[in-house]
Amino acid sequence: MKFKLLLLGLFLSIFINAQNSFELINTKKAVIPFQFINNLIFIPINVNGAELTFLLDTGVSETILFSLENKELKLSNVEKVKFSGLGGSLSIDGLKSERNLGKIGNEIVNTSMSIYIIIDEEFNISPHVGIPVNGVIGYHFFKDHPIYIDYASKKITVYENADLLNKKTKRFEEFPITIEKDKPYLYAGVEMTNEKKDSKLLIDLGNSDAIWLFPTLIKNFVYNRPNIDDFLGRGFNGDIYGKRSRIHNFYLGRFKFEKPLTAMPDEFSIQHVKLVESRKGSVGSEIMRRFTVIFDYPNQKLYLRKNRYFDDPFHFNMSGLDFKQDGLEWQQDKINIETQKSATVVNEVYKDAFQYKFSLKPIFSIAGVRKDSPAYKAGLQKDDKIISINGERTSDMTLEKIVELMKSNEGRNINMVIERKNQKLTLSFALEDPIPYQE
Repeated sequence: MKFKLLLLGLFLSIFINAQNSFELINTKKAVIPFQFINNLIFIPINVNGAELTFLLDTGVSETILFSLENKELKLSNVEKVKFSGLGGSLSIDGLKSERNLGKIGNEIVNTSMSIYIIIDEEFNISPHVGIPVNGVIGYHFFKDHPIYIDYASKKITVYENADLLNKKTKRFEEFPITIEKDKPYLYAGVEMTNEKKDSKLLIDLGNSDAIWLFPTLIKNFVYNRPNIDDFLGRGFNGDIYGKRSRIHNFYLGRFKFEKPLTAMPDEFSIQHVKLVESRKGSVGSEIMRRFTVIFDYPNQKLYLRKNRYFDDPFHFNMSGLDFKQDGLEWQQDKINIETQKSATVVNEVYKDAFQYKFSLKPIFSIAGVRKDSPAYKAGLQKDDKIISINGERTSDMTLEKIVELMKSNEGRNINMVIERKNQKLTLSFALEDPIPYQE
């Protein structure tokens, strides 16, 4: 991580707007194309002249930078701070930089952008996403304007005000939300088995799962069976562990979801988090991606309309493997070329002539293996380098494609060629859903 820090004087700061707001310039609406990977939204933001990629996350209040992927960035007015969040550790060290220039295209500008910098280079989500990710942005992107998210077209539209959306919102279902500690909350119906309970949940676009519930905060909570112990994700303070299961039904107003996957972090993983009053968990992007969504923070409203993904099943990674991308490497591909035998025999060609083309290809490895999973029983281990899956070179795949393959069909055979300590091994297993829903 390369940071070039520039400390500016107090006299200059007097003349700079300190609102930390994104404003529309010479337009009433602006469109932002986004990348959508593993249920997460990634948007481009230019910070002080550097083109960066940020995860869009309603579950964070501040804009956070954790990696620059060898880019240089000048940051001003820097001071030391500490972070806290999900994960086992109490806090981690970081920096805060104020009065930066943030731009999304030419129409969305923040002239007083505050950025929190995680200086621990081990904190980096890029290997687990498959693209370079530089940071996370949340509340300050949403706080001043209605935000229209179209998952089908992979476009976000920022509107100057809610009046411009009056005609569109008539086709949506409206939900009241509260903005507490700079994050959005709503009430949803959670039906573990046969009793529906209204529960206060954080709307968390930075959570790729469907639902999270906090067992220690729910009276008389009983885990549904079957359930498994699993790695749930990464927080600012470390890895998050807990259980996964399915619940009977989940309700958002008139919208109903049957047998959604649910993650339940253990008490250790949330011990240092300051939760808002009455919160029971989160609704994540596996639910939200099934709608066209409008966030209206200024008026504390959320609008939802079904999209083409609404009826998608809730699939689980049945391999038990957590994957990561370990950068890129040069690989050579052999290309057949046709060579004429002679000038007089123009139709006769040789097919055995070839040349090599070199290109950068991704490298994938195993970040973790769930105990007693099919991959665990087959002998796969953490840090195994993956060469091919079912005969296809992983260098020709994406991280998202690999994960989707592991969610495909129960009983599907998976054959992996891996490299471990300079030795190639072929290991096989069948996908098996460890938490099928049972009445």
